[in-house]
Amino acid sequence: MITMEKDKIMKRINLILTLFLSVLILSCSKDDNIQNSGLEISQEIKDLIYFKGDENSSTVIINTQGGPIPELATTELDEILENVNTTNLLTVNVHQAQTLKPSLFTSNEITFNQAIDYDAESIETLYDVVKYFKDQGRTVYVLGISFGAFMTQELINKKGLNVADKYLIMVGRLDMNEVFWQGFSEGKTGGFINGISPVLEEQTDITDKNMSKLAAGLGQNRYTELFKTLDLSNITYVYGKTDQQVGKLTDSEVQFLQSKGANIIAGNGDHSDTIDDYIVQGFKEAFGIE
Repeated sequence: MITMEKDKIMKRINLILTLFLSVLILSCSKDDNIQNSGLEISQEIKDLIYFKGDENSSTVIINTQGGPIPELATTELDEILENVNTTNLLTVNVHQAQTLKPSLFTSNEITFNQAIDYDAESIETLYDVVKYFKDQGRTVYVLGISFGAFMTQELINKKGLNVADKYLIMVGRLDMNEVFWQGFSEGKTGGFINGISPVLEEQTDITDKNMSKLAAGLGQNRYTELFKTLDLSNITYVYGKTDQQVGKLTDSEVQFLQSKGANIIAGNGDHSDTIDDYIVQGFKEAFGIE
């Protein structure tokens, strides 16, 4: 009887030990899976971006830079976001055609049709980066300032609103004045007096003329027409009432955004002041990031 009891006790002990070891092994396996679930960025994507912050963050801010200029901005983006709390976030700036191959734009003058094609290449690059992070299951916010505003609008036009979660568009235009984009398509430069009256002037530098043509390639689009069937409630749009570079939004542009449910932030300042004064508010209202 004593021997039988001992056997029962030993069997129970062995069973308990077996269960304990099974749980321990399973727990270690889960820990390993957690540790190995990092969202490392592929080298292919790294070649298309400048990034800063937590590479494994579940939230990614993707910027499509202004200008256009023939080099990828790095410190400029950091300066714009210096008052925004990007702790634990991944911030990304995406190459454009003229930053990937600057020599194509600094040595010879391109045609307007070529500029349109290069803009399309830039949109595809932007889309590839946005889709890459979305496919990883991350929350993706897109930021577009100045020329980047037009890039963001064209991304939405070509790839749809659902390509990213939310958008912050600053100091852009939905329907650029025709005389203005036409002048830029010819390589001219210019601005807006008091944010209203467009003025143009000639320029001789090849790179500057090419950058103007890139700007016109997107500036020619009528986004109030292209977006007329869309719900724009996941867009926050910031504009300056005295924007001397792209002009203020017209009453019809503002009314269109209102009719589509966009969140609008209007400032009294010019192009640069609007960016500086409203980037923090924009991030808060667009993305919930303070």
